Amino acid sequence: MQRTKLHDLIDLAKEESSERRRELLRNVTDLFFTTEAERNGQEMDLFDDILSQLSSEMEEAVRVELAGRMAQAEAPPLGLLRDLARDQSIAVAQPVLAGSNALTEDDLLAVARTRGQEHLRAISQRETVSQAVTEAIVERGDDQTLGVLLRNEGAELSREAHEIVVDRAAENPDLHEAVVGRQSLPPDLLNEMYFVVEARLRDKILERNAEMDPAALEAALAAGRKAVATRHGSLPPDYAEAEKAIRSLRVRGAVTPPVLAGFLRNRETTKFLVALSDMAGIDFQTARRILEKRELDALSIVCKAAGFDRSLFLTFAVLILDRDANAMGRAREYGELYETLPVEAAQRTIRFWRMRRTTGDVAAA
Repeated sequence: MQRTKLHDLIDLAKEESSERRRELLRNVTDLFFTTEAERNGQEMDLFDDILSQLSSEMEEAVRVELAGRMAQAEAPPLGLLRDLARDQSIAVAQPVLAGSNALTEDDLLAVARTRGQEHLRAISQRETVSQAVTEAIVERGDDQTLGVLLRNEGAELSREAHEIVVDRAAENPDLHEAVVGRQSLPPDLLNEMYFVVEARLRDKILERNAEMDPAALEAALAAGRKAVATRHGSLPPDYAEAEKAIRSLRVRGAVTPPVLAGFLRNRETTKFLVALSDMAGIDFQTARRILEKRELDALSIVCKAAGFDRSLFLTFAVLILDRDANAMGRAREYGELYETLPVEAAQRTIRFWRMRRTTGDVAAA
């Protein structure tokens, strides 16, 4: 290495002029990059000490320039790099946090646990983000930060982290597109989003279901969500009575589609829901949500998968929309959607909804 030049620069460090010290910082940085093949460990430590000291005394614009250069270095001075990553100014920290391959997982965790949302977003943009780091981001990140993280398929999220994100998204529409668009989102969690997102995103969920490999589908169903039953709410007061009545009808083979329509027409809501959930193979709370929220597109999936004909679905739709002035017009519109809905896509989606009942039964066992 050019030892004479380095010692000259060290002597220059004694200068008190800020202008000369900025010049010194740039000269030391230039020397660092031009002597990469020559320096030994002791010289690297010397570079680290000098650059760290000088950069800490410089204004933001100078540190930004230094961070941009060090973020691209294969073997930068690690003390300096960590200082830049922790810098209070996101303009300084951003290039290092988002782009430096020299930062370790521990380095990133130290920043993720102590700095603000802008620093978390910078880390979330890295080409790859380890599971441990994403868990720290999910724990501390606001919804904007989670959106950045979710859109990065190079960020590895655990099953538990995905569940937390889906729960957060249920309360915040701003996260819906990022969650539904995430390719690594477990399929059962993707289908849980069906009940909270707008029609455009529901279509995307159905498309993903139709494209899914059968083996992946079975794996997703096997994964399940823990403690699903606890989140769906209590049963209605007349549930036991309604279940007993439906059980009696079932023994006689009298639970038929026209009987379901009669329950709905007579406002025997709990009987209708018990019978519908039984015939369609979904859990009671999913059926209840569809009815209470007047989710006719979800109802069309249930009816299609259960093999109900279009006229029965339209009967259900009109009865459910009876308070709507344009009930017939809306039912006709949904009827057209019913015709175009592929049976296979409906059946795949129903399989995810059935899992809610299966998991609930396991939890109750």
